[in-house]
Order: sequence, then structure tokens, then C-alpha cells
Amino acid sequence: MTRTIRHAAGLCLLLLLALLVNAGRVQIVEAPGLGAEPADRRAAIARYAQPRGDILVDGKPVTASEDTGEQLRYERTYRDGPLYAPVTGYASQTYGTSFVEHTEDPVLSGTDPMLAPLPLWNDLSRSRPPGGDVATTIKAAAQEAAYRGLGGRRGAVAAVEPATGKILALVSSPSYDPGLLSGTGPEVSRAWSRLNAAEAQPMLNRAIRQTYPPGSAFKIVTAAAALEAGVVDDVDAPTRTPEPYLLPNTRTPMPNATKGCENASLADAVQWSCNSVMANLGARVGLADMVATARGFGFNDPALRIPTGVTASNFDTDMSPDQLALSSIGQFNTTATPLQMAMVAAAVANGGDIRHPYLVDHVTRANGDLVAQNGPRGYREAMTPVTAQRVRDLMVRVVEKGTGENAAIDGATVGGKTGTAQHGIDNSGLPYAWFIGWAHAHDAAQPAVAVAVVVEDATALREDISGGGSAAPVARAVMEAALWTP
Repeated sequence: MTRTIRHAAGLCLLLLLALLVNAGRVQIVEAPGLGAEPADRRAAIARYAQPRGDILVDGKPVTASEDTGEQLRYERTYRDGPLYAPVTGYASQTYGTSFVEHTEDPVLSGTDPMLAPLPLWNDLSRSRPPGGDVATTIKAAAQEAAYRGLGGRRGAVAAVEPATGKILALVSSPSYDPGLLSGTGPEVSRAWSRLNAAEAQPMLNRAIRQTYPPGSAFKIVTAAAALEAGVVDDVDAPTRTPEPYLLPNTRTPMPNATKGCENASLADAVQWSCNSVMANLGARVGLADMVATARGFGFNDPALRIPTGVTASNFDTDMSPDQLALSSIGQFNTTATPLQMAMVAAAVANGGDIRHPYLVDHVTRANGDLVAQNGPRGYREAMTPVTAQRVRDLMVRVVEKGTGENAAIDGATVGGKTGTAQHGIDNSGLPYAWFIGWAHAHDAAQPAVAVAVVVEDATALREDISGGGSAAPVARAVMEAALWTP
């Protein structure tokens, strides 16, 4: 009898050991594979079991979390969703995350180890703290002015603080409500399909993910290159540009939209946007120096992040002389995001020094304790301070006496450059209207804002599209908001 009991006990012990080994195998060896199974909803249930942290503008949340009572309990909601969509992106239980919702997801979802009260706390306690909050650099008044100014037209606005790199406004139009994508079910699927199929591409972040030919707005880069290379010493001296000016090694004349460009000075060429003069100067600067100057302003940088990735702006590095002349007036293959062109204006306003643009100011725990703080850091040296001052004066003339008069602001010095960029096969597409500029209040120590506006106005008559007429008023409204709003 005792022997039988002993055998039974031994068998039970073997069975227990087998169960422990199998449990260990499942927990250690097979867990990653099982966790990846679509049918395993535990990770998703845990992810949405608590409210998500908020994204803040001017210290106030523009996001929230709604208790749905469903298995995926908390669903993301948005205040003024279309206004802030290019900043927040979406947080969807079906389609994942984008923009700040994506780059700051560990903080917002509470999984970032920085949020834990002690090191390894999350691993030891098998829990996670409440989601943290992400404070952006966006200034609500500037964002609203940009959004209202575009008025639903296709286009974008980017505004930065030159001395720090803080992004003050980031608007893309037309926009969308990210709250439509927050949950699950057929309505969310239909909204996703409808938004992605829309001809106007409302989910495209035109401010940082779309590049455009910058047209005459790029002439600020060419002016800086001509001064840096010594091709121009005196901005008021004639530039030896004939009329008509033929593109190098061709019989193709460079047209001007204004009169009086023959042999015009650099100052007059920028003030009245003479294509022939700026193309001539770019060709005389030469490919190597033009490429170096463009890179100094931030072109050809695929690694720029704000923290969301920014599409690289392009200035070709291998061109014939005629192509270089066209590129020097922002045509041919030259393309730029609105954020890049805001950085061009910021370089002029900040003495040639470009600060790295950034969108997240700081991160806190749910109780308000600071976790991480961002601040100014260097990015590129676009030109010397002496050149920056000379280009600054050229941009002021554009606003005070030239094509950019619609951007003038009482009580502030404003510099700018208009642009009308051709595109499409044989330039058949309606031109894009550009304005880049900066504003410096008379009683302030330094410029408050640099801005770029692009308008793709498919409904306007061709002759009505101009940087001064379409884009400059939008820029003025954004600069006024940045100047006078605390």
C-alpha cells in the first residue's frame, strides 16, 4: 500500500513538473509569437484600459479621452480637431497613431519608463502609470490666424520663433477631424476610406510632408549666395544682366513678370522679383556655392525631425548651367516644404543662424511633474551675420516699397519675399502663391516670428494668383498674432 502511494506521489510530481515546464515554455518561448496573434486582444485591451495623456497648446488640452464602456474602454477625442490635426495627428484604435500622437505615444499611453516613480517599477509591478501630458510650442492665436487665413483653400502655413526654433503655427488646409478615426467599427472604416480617397487630400500634412517649387521666394537663398560668394559686393550696383537674358548655353529667354529688370541691381531685383537678374546671379555663383548655400539653409536634409519626420526639401547637386539658372529662381527641380521656407526667413531674421525647429516644448507626468524639457539648439549656419543683415534690408524693402506691401504691420519692422511658382507640364498648372517673411516689433529685442505661406488656389484666375495678393495677407495675420499675443 505504501509503495503504491509512493508511486502515485511520484507520478503526480512528474505531472506537476511537466505542467511547470510547459507553463515556462509558453511564457518564455512561445509568448512573443502568441502575443503577435491577431486574435490576442489582451495588449489592445490593456492599452485602452486607461485614459490617454493630453496634448497641450498654450497650456490647455486640445485632446481628451472618452469612456466608451466597451472592451477597448477609452477612446481619443479632439477639441478643434481640424485646426490642430497637423500637430496632433490621430490616435486610432484601428489605424494606429500619427504625428505627435505617434512620436510621443510612450508618454501619452503611460508606457514610457520615465513616467515610473522608480526604475524598473513597471516591470516589477506589472502595471503602468497614467499617461503623461505633452506640451507643444504652438501658439493658439497664430495657429487660428493661419487656419482662418487659408479659409479652406489648399495650402499650408509654418511659423517659427527665429531665436529658439519653436514652431508657433503648423497648419495644413483642407484639414480633417482626427476624432473620426479614433474608435473601431464600420463608421471608422468608412471615414478612413473617404479621407484617403478625397481629391483634396485632407490627411496630407502639407506644412511638413508636401514639397512645392518655391518660385521667387527662393531668391532670398540666391541673394545670400551671391553676397557670400562675392558675386555681388554692392546691392545697389548694376548686375550686368541683359534684357532679354538667355539661359546659359541656350537660346531660351528668361521672362520677367515686371519691367525695368535690364541690368537691375540686386536690391531692385529682390524688390520687384526680376527673374532674369536672379537667374544670372545664380549661374555666376556656380553650382558648388549654390549647393553649399542651399544646404546651409536646410535643403537636402532627409534627417530633419521636429520630432515628426519632415520631407526633405531639394536643390539638385548635379545640374547644367541653364538648369542651375532656373533652380536659382526656385524652379526646375527645386522644391521645399513650407517649414523649410519658414526656416529660410528665420535665418535672415536671426543673423544667419538657424535654430533647430521643434514642436514639443516639454513633457510632464499626469500630476504635472516635469519629465523632459526641450530647448533651443543649433541647426545650420546659413550665412554670416553681415550677409544676413544685408539680406534683411532687402526683405524690408520688399514690404515697404515692393511686391510685399500687403504684409506690412504697424508698430513692427517686417521683411518678406513674394513668390509665384509655376508647375505642371509646360507650366500649365495654376501657379502656387508664396510669401515668406519675419516680423520684429519696434519695442522688442529680437524678431518674434518667421513665417512661410503657400496657397494652391485651384479656383482662382491665373492672373489673380500672386504671393503678394494671396499669401501675404495670411502671413500678416499670423505675424500679428505672434507679435501681439502673450
